Amino acid sequence: MTLTETGASALHADAVRTLSRWQPAEPEQERLRRDYLEHLAEQPEGLFRSCLPAHITASAAVVDPAAGRVLLTLHPKVGMWLQMGGHCEPGDRDLAAAALREATEESGIPDLALFTVGGLPVPAKLDRHQVRCTGKDRPENTHLDVQYIAVAPPGAQALISEESLDLRWFDYDRLPELTDHSVRDLVARARELTG
Repeated sequence: MTLTETGASALHADAVRTLSRWQPAEPEQERLRRDYLEHLAEQPEGLFRSCLPAHITASAAVVDPAAGRVLLTLHPKVGMWLQMGGHCEPGDRDLAAAALREATEESGIPDLALFTVGGLPVPAKLDRHQVRCTGKDRPENTHLDVQYIAVAPPGAQALISEESLDLRWFDYDRLPELTDHSVRDLVARARELTG
């Protein structure tokens, strides 16, 4: 077994452990959690972009609770303001690390910390959505997104990356029109959990 295979197996095992341990309060989130676990049981490579028609992704709402704001990226492929996130990579040690890596890369903020319960990063919510991550002329596939909350230091300054058309802080109560219910729900959950 190669190092990449070992890393992929460890990431898969962590995803199963994380989703098995997480207990959402909402029935729809519980249905998604069970669907994600079923996907992972059927797909040993179910965390990677190459797994079609669906794969697990990891994202994080970057928030500055002291200022009551969230950092969103204007996604070039989707044309909407979204949380930071993307595909898992074989080098990611766990789902939380994948979400934190994506949030750090896309926000340019080095000192992010994932929201934890009992010292462990926990998902804030799950979201299943259709995308064309294999190309605009290719069939849609499904992202099974595991969404975390990344807390930025007070007054953090973001630095836009090449993965974004724009990057801005928005007050919790003034999210842009070009966003969707999933982002709004994630921001509301982040606000609730981080005070």
